[in-house]
Amino acid sequence: MKRKFSFENLEVWQNAIDLSIDVYQLTKNFPDDEKFVLVSQLRRAALSISSNIAEGNGRETNNYQARFTTMAYSSLMELLNQLIFASKLGYVTENQLDELREKMNYISNQLTKLKKYKKNRLSVSSNNRLTK
Repeated sequence: MKRKFSFENLEVWQNAIDLSIDVYQLTKNFPDDEKFVLVSQLRRAALSISSNIAEGNGRETNNYQARFTTMAYSSLMELLNQLIFASKLGYVTENQLDELREKMNYISNQLTKLKKYKKNRLSVSSNNRLTK
């Protein structure tokens, strides 16, 4: 049995990976002259979401974990911005944007909950240190 790291069990990480795959597949049809600009930016932003979740999960403190969750959320917003721009250029259809936006909204909610969880754990551990 292969070993799984804890971040691999997070549903939000799994959803972020799926979103990255969607973005990679979508950008295959972009014009060649966008390959090194918009395609690269879209793919980087999409992959950054799951990467920040994974990296944050590997950090020792809840404060760092919450910070990386915030960075994942920021990458999600960057991706949305770029997808809106791509749709205005005609590279992404309205239906494609709506489908991706729905997935991104769900991931956004998951990231918000994860950050709150990390922050709550941070305040609980701080309170425990103060009472000892």
